[in-house]
Amino acid sequence: MEFRQLRRFKQTASPEECQAVLSSAWRGILSVHGENGYPYGVPVNFLYLDGKIYFHCAKAGHKLDAVRADDKVCFTVLSEPVRNPGEWWNCFTSVICFGHIAEVTDKQEADRILRLIGAKFFPEGYDLEKDMANNAPNALVMEITIDHMSGKRVREK
Repeated sequence: MEFRQLRRFKQTASPEECQAVLSSAWRGILSVHGENGYPYGVPVNFLYLDGKIYFHCAKAGHKLDAVRADDKVCFTVLSEPVRNPGEWWNCFTSVICFGHIAEVTDKQEADRILRLIGAKFFPEGYDLEKDMANNAPNALVMEITIDHMSGKRVREK
């Protein structure tokens, strides 16, 4: 499948820059084909691991209905903005990933991913195993396989 190239090619972020943003960002926007022809974008906490994007969700809801109807998704992430000394504008990198989404059906793998997500987001000393015992049975782990990724360095000037 052919994907569009970035129009402002001089602002293209390298694959390594894109991966660094995905590795460090806390939240992204999952965009799916929603109901009645409307797009649906929802912020999610996520984990970037081994070239894939993971997040957890409930076993029912709008997001899950949408991805079960059409597994093609778009995932967008922004790095934290930086304001350089003497400049009034912010600089950041945006990353857009197009791919396919699927449920992680292997229970051991889903639990491993949930633990890694917990390690990323929970404070030090948090009882992750207690949380897993209480909440893992009610969670699905979703995996996005990236078909195309592009990044753009942005100066808001």
